[in-house]
Amino acid sequence: MSMLGMNMPKRHEVVKVVSGAAELVLAPGFGGGVVSWTRDGEPMFRLPLPNAMQADSPRDLASYPLFPYSNRVAGRRFTHAGQSYDLPDLMNGWAIHGAGWRLPWTAQEDGDAVTLSLDYPGGELWPFAFHAEQIFRLSEDALEITCVVENRHDAPAPLAFGQHPFFPRSPEATLQFAATGLQRNGPDMLPIDHTLVPPERDHSSPRPIGQHFIDNCFTGWTGTARITYPDRGYALDVTADPIFANLIVYIPDGKDFFAIEPVTNITDGLNRMDGTPPPGVFVLPPGGQRRGTMRFAISAL
Repeated sequence: MSMLGMNMPKRHEVVKVVSGAAELVLAPGFGGGVVSWTRDGEPMFRLPLPNAMQADSPRDLASYPLFPYSNRVAGRRFTHAGQSYDLPDLMNGWAIHGAGWRLPWTAQEDGDAVTLSLDYPGGELWPFAFHAEQIFRLSEDALEITCVVENRHDAPAPLAFGQHPFFPRSPEATLQFAATGLQRNGPDMLPIDHTLVPPERDHSSPRPIGQHFIDNCFTGWTGTARITYPDRGYALDVTADPIFANLIVYIPDGKDFFAIEPVTNITDGLNRMDGTPPPGVFVLPPGGQRRGTMRFAISAL
């Protein structure tokens, strides 16, 4: 592990991890994000968008953390234990993707792992104190990320987590995964109902990436997905612990990237705690903790 970019402001210092031909670059102070993950110089996650760090935009990196919730919260408001809480506008009027990507993390090397840690005392971004960790382990053929969240508030508090990796698109790329349900969105990109996966969103067999615009939460995810790049000669297999019961799939029109996001909570889960499907938001007692691991493995075709 080495520190790079020491001539940049501290917020933009990076940590580089190398394993054989694989390289992982992290930006702890820049939202705890992944700047890049490459093998033999080829991006496994998308490369950061141009000037991402100069533009002060962690969302433009290769991946970033989702703590203490993923995706959108309706009306930027939720109720917990009989009290309503307001959340700030983080993007286009939405409260979205939690607080972690807007905060600096710290880095520590521990054997073959690099741990990024965040201690948040509670405040404008999120009303409750929490501790979060991202534990990265890199090998030449795989990247493993363990997510940990702990309630540091003095009373039970809701918490959830996930990751938001982006992947490069290519003309022959396909995506395959299985899920039992889907949250259909309205024009405001918030769920209007929960249905079985419709045929045009069914990825149980490999489907070319980009046939349809997709920005949905797939529920009852089996915890496995496969991205195949026949024109690049490799595939990427994603596996995740059962705590990641939901998969957000984002395939925008006209972009050279897409995202599949293993997450614990459904979209707007904070406002759907008693509904179906399970919200994936955990109300933890003081000191209560949840963790889960996801793995991205490269294989030749």
